[in-house]
Amino acid sequence: MSGFTVRPCLPEDRDPVLALAQRLTEGVAPWRDPDAVAAAVLGWVTTSLEHTDDDHGTFVAVREGHVAGFVTVTTRTHFTGQRDAYVGELVVSPDAERTGVGSALVGAAESWARARGLRHMTLETGAANLRARAFYRALGFTDEDVRLSKPISAGET
Repeated sequence: MSGFTVRPCLPEDRDPVLALAQRLTEGVAPWRDPDAVAAAVLGWVTTSLEHTDDDHGTFVAVREGHVAGFVTVTTRTHFTGQRDAYVGELVVSPDAERTGVGSALVGAAESWARARGLRHMTLETGAANLRARAFYRALGFTDEDVRLSKPISAGET
């Protein structure tokens, strides 16, 4: 994992992080409105960047002086009442894929969670995002919940 460093996000990282955010639109179900997806993604990342308290973390990977990826992590209460670490966003730039950046960013999120005494880390990704799902499986994540969707035609009753 050489050639890059992972550190907490700084204010000057905002624009490069927002530029990478559009990658979060990849792998979304094709029936979803792409403009609405892009707006939601921008909103998620902007909100994450604005939270600087102890219950939120944003980390960047810097490679050759440029932001090569980022991860955001916060807490979320599971329906059982357990508090989990929750990875809201994880993005790696195309030129930094398969260099260890994504794994290192997940490692930073795990360290953040461990420091808070959290015992589980959760995240969500699109069912159609097969590359992301394989990446997460390789890091030890397993399926826990499944969301099902069905389009409803206006004329059906």
